[in-house]
Amino acid sequence: MQHEITRAIPLLDGEGNLAEAGFARRLLPVYRRADIKASKLRIKEWDYYLINNGRFALALTVDDNGYMGLDSISLLDFQEGWEITKSPMSFMPLGKLKMPESSARGDVFHAGKNYSISFVNRGDGKRTLIAQMKNFGPGGSLYAKVELTEEPEESMVICTPFSKPGHFYYNQKINCMRASGSVLYDGRSYDFDPAESFAVLDWGRGVWTYHNTWYWGSASYHVDGVPFGWNIGYGFGDTSAASENMLFYKGKAHKLSRVKFNIPGNEKDFMSPWTFSSDDGRFEMDFVPVLDRASCTDIKLIKSDQHQVFGRFTGRAVLDDGQVIEVKDFPGFAEKVENKW
Repeated sequence: MQHEITRAIPLLDGEGNLAEAGFARRLLPVYRRADIKASKLRIKEWDYYLINNGRFALALTVDDNGYMGLDSISLLDFQEGWEITKSPMSFMPLGKLKMPESSARGDVFHAGKNYSISFVNRGDGKRTLIAQMKNFGPGGSLYAKVELTEEPEESMVICTPFSKPGHFYYNQKINCMRASGSVLYDGRSYDFDPAESFAVLDWGRGVWTYHNTWYWGSASYHVDGVPFGWNIGYGFGDTSAASENMLFYKGKAHKLSRVKFNIPGNEKDFMSPWTFSSDDGRFEMDFVPVLDRASCTDIKLIKSDQHQVFGRFTGRAVLDDGQVIEVKDFPGFAEKVENKW
């Protein structure tokens, strides 16, 4: 079953539960933090951007998890086979970051000792991302400024309930935004050309249960000059109303059913080739990993074990009208993350 939400509605009812579970092609349900009935300690709000051209990538996160905040800057060089991630934490933000209640407009800013991250979105079709951090790595400080344009008309939006009352996840993934700008680090300039550089926004708001494992994959690039990409994933909440699997082509979204991540070695051998298969036969891919951005924080009550694996996809995807899109060495990533949070 794939239930589509087609009208603007309040996201939550009077008890703080989802008013309607399912997917949408635009950010139709209206999120208001004040409508949440759960403790402020349990509310999670984040904006995550990834800019990738297949040779190098930049990832930026601002995350308010209620009892803790997490900001993150990652620079990844796939040709040389290295990545640097710095993720300073803050204590008890509890909504003080004032994350926007819509992805359509609203600025995000957070700073700490020797770093700052800024996402500027005035609703004019352009997003500006700026990040700086002293002593980012062995090469010294990092400065990044990237501009995102040509946001597609449609995106992946999903309202996922959990079995626990008052718990939900509201998520939008905007793929295939063109990116221009640069990252300065270690005496080098990593330049993003909008002809080949694309970004995805992972915009998440919700109240999560304590222990979850999720699988997420995303790709944004072009086929014969036409922007193409996908969002795939599963692993948490009640997805009986809809999955989050979707293709994007020429700015339009094409809904998929279920997609399975086949990770080798009993889901522990992350750097061997993976495969992906769908129950409707519309997404069949091989995946050759290039770099595993792995991290594990385990302090008993709080745990995050992450494997975000970047690489290249080869295979086929079928649009809603039956058109087959074939890709070869298509840049993207797939991840498995276990959280106790």
